[in-house]
Amino acid sequence: MIIVIKSGTTTAEIERISEELRCWNITPERTEGRNKVVIGLVGDTAEIDVRQIQNLSPFIEQVIRVNKPFKRASKEFRYGEPTEVVVPTPNGFVTFGQNHPVVVVAGPCSVENEEMIVETALLVKAAGAQFLRGGAYKPRTSPYAFQGHGESALELLAKAREATGLGIITEVMDTSDLDLVAEVADVVQIGARNMQNFSLLKKVGAQGKPVLLKRGLSATIEDWLMSAEYILAAGNPNVILCERGIRTFDRQYTRNTLDISAIPVLRKLTHLPIMVDPSHATGFSEFVPTMAMTAIAAGTDSLMIEVHPNPAKALSDGPQSLTPEKFEQLMQEMAVLGKFFSRWTKNNSPTATPKFAPISSTVGV
Repeated sequence: MIIVIKSGTTTAEIERISEELRCWNITPERTEGRNKVVIGLVGDTAEIDVRQIQNLSPFIEQVIRVNKPFKRASKEFRYGEPTEVVVPTPNGFVTFGQNHPVVVVAGPCSVENEEMIVETALLVKAAGAQFLRGGAYKPRTSPYAFQGHGESALELLAKAREATGLGIITEVMDTSDLDLVAEVADVVQIGARNMQNFSLLKKVGAQGKPVLLKRGLSATIEDWLMSAEYILAAGNPNVILCERGIRTFDRQYTRNTLDISAIPVLRKLTHLPIMVDPSHATGFSEFVPTMAMTAIAAGTDSLMIEVHPNPAKALSDGPQSLTPEKFEQLMQEMAVLGKFFSRWTKNNSPTATPKFAPISSTVGV
């Protein structure tokens, strides 16, 4: 249930209304929008008559009952106003949100060594990316596959951040690693396989860094939003939803199926920002540019694209990774479409001419 307060209502009156509501064993959560103040009611409101609340004050404009199971994540909870997730980085503040330019996140699936991750970070920054992605801890289907370098890889991401000023997005897999990951990451990622790890969701919800929540392999949109609800309910309002493809019946020609329809559906259901990961969705680099462009046309707020200097020698997910040259070309193509939809900025444009000389003969080995 949410309460919409009339414009011009004093802070004292809003606090008086909130105090009255607390007497009913419900928790009022205040949200300040551009034009409205909204009070969300958290708790058992099933037996509360809307008219009872309306009679609390003449400054209450409207009372709306939220019938969806995901309360805080619902669009109604913010009275239709989209959430803006503002992330401080060494290069300045970057905003993920519906009314802002598309944020581009790029980098390798895994952090392999210092030379590779720092040089890749320099290249994707020069092409226009604002965040570096790179896995320190990697969930893999096979126990024998490369699992990431762990804590030492976090140190390498910190060096890449220092060298480039890019924000860092990296995954946490275990509650015991959260503090270490949060020290380095500007955005903490919950991967697809952990989307319903509820104890982990509660922990990342209780810490202060923004959270990127990837959709599970077989998760419905409601499952996904209910997982976001865990994070929001734990006190963290800064959640970004990432569509990365779902598992369907065709595994021969694509790795997963990119649910592009999830973008307009989420726009209808939630106020949270949306990211699309066409690399994991398709599994093949040749399809990534097409799906990235499609995601921009459908209205995504952000893109996550895998880039590796030598995909053939990558320790994980090489086939879906773009080379730096291909990434720069894609950024130039996306700029045209992004500007058409008024979702692009000079910050996405190349800042220098990247040099694509081979980084090292040992990269990926």
